[in-house]
Amino acid sequence: MELQVGLDVGSTTAKMVAMNANKEIIFKSYKRHFSDIKNTTLKLVQELAAKFPHAKLKMNASGSSGLGLCEPLGIPFIQEVVACTEAVKSTQSNIDVIIELGGEDAKLIYLTNGLEQRMNSACAGGTGAFIDQIAALLNTDAEGLNRLAAGAEKIYPIASRCGVFAKTDIQPLLNEGARKEDIAASVFQAVVNQTIGGLAAGRPIRGNVAFLGGPLTFLPELRKRFMITLNLTEEEVLYSEDGHYYVAIGAALESRKNSPVNINNIVRLLTGMERITVRDTESGNDPLFRNQEELDAFRKRHSKAKVAVRPLETYKGNAFLGIDAGSTTTKMVLISEDDEVLYQFYDSNKGNPIETAREGLTRLYEMLPPDVKIARSAVTGYGEKLIQAAFQIDDGEVETVAHYTAAKKFQPDVDFIIDIGGQDMKCIKIKNGVIDRIILNEACSAGCGSFLESFAETLGKNVREFSRMALTAEHPVELGSRCTVFMNSKVKQVQKEGASIADISAGLAYSVIMNALYKVIKLKSVEELGERIVVQGGTFLNDAVLRAFEKLTSKEVVRPDLAGLMGAYGCALIAKERWNKKSMTTLLTPDKLHSFTVKTTHTRCGRCENNCPLTVNRFADRRVFITGNRCERGAGKQKVENNLPNLVREKYDKLFKREGLKGEEAHRGKIGILRVLNMYENYPFWHRFLTELGFEVVLSDPSSKKIFEQGIETIPSESVCYPAKLAHGHLINLVEKGVKKVFYPAVVYEKEETIAQNNHYNCPVVASYPEVIRVNMRPVLEENGIEYISPFLNLDSEKSLLKGLCESFPDIPKREIEEALQKAKEEEKAFKEWLARRGEEVIRQLEKEGIKGIIFAGHPYHIDPAINHGISEEINRLGMGVLTEDSVAHLVDEQHVGVVNQWTFHSRLYRAADVVKKYKHLELLQVTSFGCGLDAITTDAVEEILEEANQLYTWIKMDEISNLGAARIRLRSLKAAMEERSREGFDARQFNKRLKEPEVFFDKKDKEIRTILAPQMLPTHFELFEHAFKLHGYKVKVIKEVRDEDIDVGLKYVNNDACYPAIITIGQLVAELQNGGYDLDRTAVIMSQTGGGCRATNYLALLKKALRNAGMPQVPVLSLNAGNVDGVKHPGFKLTLPLVKKLVVAGCLGDLLMRLLLAVRPYERIKGSTQILFDKWVERCKEVIEDFSMKKYKNTISAIIEDFKNIEVHQVEKPRVGIVGEILVKFHPYANNQLIEIIEQEGGEAVVPDFVDFFMYGLYNRFFKAEQLGFSKWFAAAGKIAINLIEHYRNPVRVALKESGRFAAPLEIHQIAELASKFLSLGNQMGEGWLLTGEMAELIESGVENVVCVQPFGCLPNHVIGRGMFNAIKREYPGANLISIDYDSNISKVNQVNRIKLMINVAKNKIESKNAAAFASISEELQQAGSEK
Repeated sequence: MELQVGLDVGSTTAKMVAMNANKEIIFKSYKRHFSDIKNTTLKLVQELAAKFPHAKLKMNASGSSGLGLCEPLGIPFIQEVVACTEAVKSTQSNIDVIIELGGEDAKLIYLTNGLEQRMNSACAGGTGAFIDQIAALLNTDAEGLNRLAAGAEKIYPIASRCGVFAKTDIQPLLNEGARKEDIAASVFQAVVNQTIGGLAAGRPIRGNVAFLGGPLTFLPELRKRFMITLNLTEEEVLYSEDGHYYVAIGAALESRKNSPVNINNIVRLLTGMERITVRDTESGNDPLFRNQEELDAFRKRHSKAKVAVRPLETYKGNAFLGIDAGSTTTKMVLISEDDEVLYQFYDSNKGNPIETAREGLTRLYEMLPPDVKIARSAVTGYGEKLIQAAFQIDDGEVETVAHYTAAKKFQPDVDFIIDIGGQDMKCIKIKNGVIDRIILNEACSAGCGSFLESFAETLGKNVREFSRMALTAEHPVELGSRCTVFMNSKVKQVQKEGASIADISAGLAYSVIMNALYKVIKLKSVEELGERIVVQGGTFLNDAVLRAFEKLTSKEVVRPDLAGLMGAYGCALIAKERWNKKSMTTLLTPDKLHSFTVKTTHTRCGRCENNCPLTVNRFADRRVFITGNRCERGAGKQKVENNLPNLVREKYDKLFKREGLKGEEAHRGKIGILRVLNMYENYPFWHRFLTELGFEVVLSDPSSKKIFEQGIETIPSESVCYPAKLAHGHLINLVEKGVKKVFYPAVVYEKEETIAQNNHYNCPVVASYPEVIRVNMRPVLEENGIEYISPFLNLDSEKSLLKGLCESFPDIPKREIEEALQKAKEEEKAFKEWLARRGEEVIRQLEKEGIKGIIFAGHPYHIDPAINHGISEEINRLGMGVLTEDSVAHLVDEQHVGVVNQWTFHSRLYRAADVVKKYKHLELLQVTSFGCGLDAITTDAVEEILEEANQLYTWIKMDEISNLGAARIRLRSLKAAMEERSREGFDARQFNKRLKEPEVFFDKKDKEIRTILAPQMLPTHFELFEHAFKLHGYKVKVIKEVRDEDIDVGLKYVNNDACYPAIITIGQLVAELQNGGYDLDRTAVIMSQTGGGCRATNYLALLKKALRNAGMPQVPVLSLNAGNVDGVKHPGFKLTLPLVKKLVVAGCLGDLLMRLLLAVRPYERIKGSTQILFDKWVERCKEVIEDFSMKKYKNTISAIIEDFKNIEVHQVEKPRVGIVGEILVKFHPYANNQLIEIIEQEGGEAVVPDFVDFFMYGLYNRFFKAEQLGFSKWFAAAGKIAINLIEHYRNPVRVALKESGRFAAPLEIHQIAELASKFLSLGNQMGEGWLLTGEMAELIESGVENVVCVQPFGCLPNHVIGRGMFNAIKREYPGANLISIDYDSNISKVNQVNRIKLMINVAKNKIESKNAAAFASISEELQQAGSEK
């Protein structure tokens, strides 16, 4: 019997389907594989063999984990999106869109109006794994979550970016008493939002929709949330009980052409298949313990830090209770008057913290002798407020203070405390006996206890057993410090390579500590930790984690035996300290506890425009506890008139409350302005300008969840910041207001405010987001007949500003525009003067009244209440005043910061940090948005400025989520630290200001003696560049290859939020200096520097900082750039014209060789012949550079082309795949995970636009800057001269390629610019700017319809010019097959390869269809010719 079989091995499950000759399913099976893919597959095949023992199988494998089985079993692989598509096409012909959710993969497939198949990128947010994680948090499973969701009454906003983030939103809801039913439905809604926002990326989901995959098959409430959000009726939805089998069904259907294999052969191969045990054990971590003796000594040492314990029944007297209502557990400790521990309680919250606390108290009362009286109680943790209200606990205390109090008991002169709990990490640095710094992990809880639990469960182990195995691991694997989601694929990979579970467990223990040290604490050297370190939190009860900490820091630490109960123990000590020796506790008595009940309901406040959603907890004794309210009125109380200043609120009101023209007064009609991004800076200016021109200015409504959701379908990039995402909804809001003209200028340059600024750019997203709106909301604009005005402007150049606005409003006389501009400037000046005056008044008021003030330091749009979620009011409630960074920045003189000070908004942050150092009663809170790449630079810079003066640094990262649980902990911790410093009489201003590090120069004599190290970026070109430098006397050495260890070094010394190219290049240089045996006094390093608005300009500053922190400050850092970007001149290093010419020649020859290699190698008959020829010509090109003449150069070009033409090749058609993107990731084989190699292995030909184009683009940009942004004509003329110089050497290459008749020639830069300008303004000049879009168009025009756009994760310009332009390009070129792939040190290669496979599969099918159509046409012509005869 012959069967068609499909095997789908996904990230968490394996499915098998068998069909008979009639395509009927006669066998199906579904199993979780717990990462044991081989044995799970074997069980499936054995099941099939038991039913059909002699069957012949035509078989395909699919799925993210199925790939590894194909080669050893000799069965073909089919990409899962392709399989899924085929399954739907064969069963349902009327489906328009498929949504398929798996364990870690999400797919969205458009079948009509142009087939488009999309997969989620790196993150497993919004998939089955996410749902499982949240279900576990609620003490249920996925089906239980579904049952809960059926009873939902309201939806809370929950982050779906990843399960880890979601936990940080859900935990506070649980701790505030939110119903599990509502949380369950909210989780499903988060999945819907992630799928639509992340995968639809601007293309609406319309028509009939098929819901496939396990989650959508088994969870009807999840389908319901999709249907509500997409406005689908039951008739428009297909779901099947076999929905989770569709990939396997498609794989089976597509196996019909395969050769049959005997089922017993498959069983035999699987049985005999061993994991590959050849692993590179050199690159792993050291074993945690070399032998049993070492382990015994470790355990003995850590058995000493014990607290005195006394049986409760033997004690008489007063006792003190501490409770820690943590994120996932509740802990209790009762102590005696002598600090002995009388009672301990530790239990999981199981999604119900009130019930867990009640259980702990009930047990205590049952054991409490009559002679023991609880004198006072205190509570801390996430659930502090709810538990305090529910059980009438005497005191509440912020976690950091509770943990510090407990740590001091074990180590009175402690220097550093690190506490790692289930989802939280707290680090407290003590200096001179006072809190010097408090560090808390961001929303991401990678590296906390829940991280290890997730992995133990994934591998089918409980966490204790899993941790114990780590202690005897011989080869702990190197897993880096990735997040939980990214780590899954890495773990599967090392399992395939033979890693044992013990090795993985030990590797994860190392990862937890690496995450803590390098991502949270951002440790530069272990000396920063001090000598006396206390570690605590439940995670440190894991001996493997504790040992990893000691090994990585080379320090012995104290772990109290109460490590998991330190918060509760600290609270008990605090309760004892605060007891007045008379009063007794208000804690509920046993009788009241017995009758205790709580009923939770939901309502809205309705007493102001915020209309806060309230969660109301009613207790049996008629007490009420209300959460969700931003002020007292929500809790039913009179609003306390808070006279504390709040400049965030004042500025917001002053900014937007403006008198304008109405109705007939506005003779030019209405014009809309979006209340987003730079309008929080420029609105007074534009409102007055447009009002003076006779417009009625219509401002979009204040930001809200509703406005965000209105625009979600049109957002092209899921990882762009929330403030940018809001812009889409704001445009729809203006459409609803009936506006027919919208003004949203792209402001590239703000006004220069100080001479210390190196430049005055806007952030790349702020500057160019009007383009994203124009392109991705074009249907909205066209359907509603809206005129959209978005000129690129420089606010610092009056002449160009006038010109740009005259072009934008051509029907308005120039004189009118000039007058309106003058009035607008006056309005802006008045607003800024008011703000500065208020800043000074508030500082005086606070000083006079003895009140502390917090400078709320962010970007202008962070004053939007929907973005900051009411943080400024929270600060007021804590009894402190609030200022803004721009209200105080003028109060300090200029100062140098250790970065390129290139963004106007951010330069204010640096100055605000300096203001804090001047005023004793001020502290700074930095607020950033998730996904803001620029703030990887600014957060470090602000922190360093504050550290110079021993000031506290507090940072809150905001997202769309409005729950302030984590933010409150930070703010209360800041306040507690401020109060303790005041009590101790600590004055941070008594410091020795650290002088600016002296610049190390590269002198003329250094040219003779110093080796100049350069990072690798593009092997061919850089080998030729190295030769060119050497010919001019520079001892340049390009690092030949990048190793994994280099990335670890980069992660150690570079802020991990900085982009991947910075981590790669800096990691290479620092690692090479550390390992390469260099004389540091005879070595320098060099790096290119662009000078644009992208953060790449700051790589040089990051490199200097990394060298300082690595103990190598004496190494000069050279900048390779066209101008004096970093303001440092090195006398011994100069780019002379002869050297520049050699570099240009090297670039042109490198481009030619790369172009020919890629065009020939995929087709070569003799494997390796192209590479041999390529290597030969690299050496010959060095000779041309050395002894250059134009004749020799042209002859060499012709000879190279002729040689490559003569290589024997197969005459086959292959899919051609273009690669565009961020320059380093585009060209660097390590950075893009060997992308070219993957494309060629998959049967494609890679096509990469030339390296030289990037430099031509930079020069060509000068024309737009001179024409539109006020730069000088000389500036543009110099660019033209440079372009002509490069073209002088490049044109011979172009001519020879055209004459070859076989190889494509590059376009000239003006031709690429013309192509780009069809889609976007040439004012998009940050990062790769319009060049990236132009190169996509160039490739498609030349017949390369498949294009991979590569970028570092979180690359700001690419939100605009990469993903942001996909919809526009597809409108122009409907056949374009585009994918965007993020690269990072953390991102799974498996996912990247899978998506490339999908792209190439689509391209191959297109070629097959085209060839079949051509064959059919020829056959028809032959038949006609035959019949005519």
